[in-house]
Amino acid sequence: MSADAGLAWRSRLTLLLGKGLLGALGPTWRFRVINEESLRKLRSTGKPFIYSLWHGHLLPLLWYHRGSDVAILISEHRDGELIARAAESLGYRLIRGSTTRGAERALLSLVRELEAGRQVAVTPDGPKGPARTFAPGALIAAQRSGAPILPVAAGADRAWRLRSWDRFIIPKPFARITVAYGTPTTVDAPSARAAAGEAPRVEALMNAAAKLAGD
Repeated sequence: MSADAGLAWRSRLTLLLGKGLLGALGPTWRFRVINEESLRKLRSTGKPFIYSLWHGHLLPLLWYHRGSDVAILISEHRDGELIARAAESLGYRLIRGSTTRGAERALLSLVRELEAGRQVAVTPDGPKGPARTFAPGALIAAQRSGAPILPVAAGADRAWRLRSWDRFIIPKPFARITVAYGTPTTVDAPSARAAAGEAPRVEALMNAAAKLAGD
């Protein structure tokens, strides 16, 4: 991606989030949900779990799950500030850090939230990619806490796609959005290294959910 393209998508995202357009767009979106039973079963246990979503699907999923008292991991990268403001305005609690900046602190915070019985959300390919590649942080948090990972994805019949590494989607007004939950999975590994080795398996579950969502 060229520097000009990077500036272009950042400018659009700044406009969308900074000017409050998400609050205007979101109410027009119509949602269809696939495999909602996966979410219901996890919630019915009263135990913590990890929502796992690709970074490019973040915007519609932030809107759909708003007000659900989830703690979301947002990078300390400058673009993360834009997402953090939007997430906070929608009722999310923030955990700051990523696999590249503040990684150990972010991992400890994730585990603490899970051990306190709370739900968390992560974008395991953020903040800078490669797209749809599962970084080990969420796997290690799942291994340490015993919390299952729930893949979730979103697709839209009409959307703008930013010229960014993640092809970030912004559904257009009155778009039909499909939210698809994948198969929950646990990370039963004897060590952090072994947990990180589960990445290809969990990536496959994530991409299966994305296929169900039509993206």
